[in-house]
Amino acid sequence: MTDPAREATAAPPGPAIELRGVSRDFRRRRTSLSTPPPVVHAVRDVSLSVARGERFGIVGESGSGKSTLLRLVCGLDRPTSGELYVEGRPVHDQPHRRLRWLRSTLQLVFQDPMGSLDPRMRVRDIVAEPLVAQGRRAGNRERVVDLLERVGLSADAADRYPHQFSGGQRQRISVARALAPDPDILVADEPVSALDVSVRAQVLNLIDEVVEGFDLTLVLVSHDLSVVRHVCDRVAVMQRGELVEVAPVEQLFTAPEHPYTRSLLAAVPDLQTALSGRTARDLAAGVRGQAPA
Repeated sequence: MTDPAREATAAPPGPAIELRGVSRDFRRRRTSLSTPPPVVHAVRDVSLSVARGERFGIVGESGSGKSTLLRLVCGLDRPTSGELYVEGRPVHDQPHRRLRWLRSTLQLVFQDPMGSLDPRMRVRDIVAEPLVAQGRRAGNRERVVDLLERVGLSADAADRYPHQFSGGQRQRISVARALAPDPDILVADEPVSALDVSVRAQVLNLIDEVVEGFDLTLVLVSHDLSVVRHVCDRVAVMQRGELVEVAPVEQLFTAPEHPYTRSLLAAVPDLQTALSGRTARDLAAGVRGQAPA
């Protein structure tokens, strides 16, 4: 079921997200007066586009640059060089005060729901927070209750506090908050990695359902290829700040081209094993599963 408010607005032509030669460098602290400070190339010359309505995954090990790339896409950081567009509008060269439109167009679901939800606020105020930031106050109660029900929570959850919910329920609240301003793009940063084993599949299924129901573009960042395969249509693989491969998800699993991608796939458990919480360290120690059939 598509949100009626979204149907009334025609999307501009072109991709939902486009990066052209984007790089992000960080200078480390100087260790010697005689040498310049070393530079860390967190993201190197990344070019890609995400089509409207696409479910796009970004995967890579820790330190691969995927989190830095995510911050750039969300307007939380600015690239050292290159161009970045969201819904055809430039993000790369705009000060934060001129990116208020981006907060309505793109919403982020964070990795740790407990850390991203203010423990002093009731759920009704948390979910309505993006609406209040837009100056929208009328009808917020009804909107909050509707969103809570859409993510599988009851109306009385609106009057409770985050600590009164389980981790999976808190992530559902995070999803409801992200949906509040009617975004076009949902960005999910490792949305199940901080959750208990028993609820990881449920949250992935919820994301799948809201992307379909609200006609969203999805960007999902994960270290786990099997989780991305469960939700995404196309996947980008990052290594040491560089984009080494982009392919449709099934093609990536059946005919990977880059050696790094093949090494990642060699360590991929099936979805059940991935959702059980086994880590890269477990895999390196010999816990191996077969790629999903």
